[in-house]
Amino acid sequence: MIIYMKSILIQVDDSVYDLLNKIAPPAERKRADFIRRAVLKAIMEAEEVRTREAYRRMPDSEEEADDWSNAEEFAL
Repeated sequence: MIIYMKSILIQVDDSVYDLLNKIAPPAERKRADFIRRAVLKAIMEAEEVRTREAYRRMPDSEEEADDWSNAEEFAL
């Protein structure tokens, strides 16, 4: 299966560039993977913040909340 990816051009200052090259050298093709993972991690963290904020604004009611009174019954 062929996966087509979009390209994004970004600019970073010299210090970020130097640090990135130490962690993910371009010669080993690690830099692009590192950046993809960092972007995905940032997206997931932002989604978590949005979800947390949504629950803070509108928490589950007592009726909607999970019943943990018998949690021991489900222990492995």
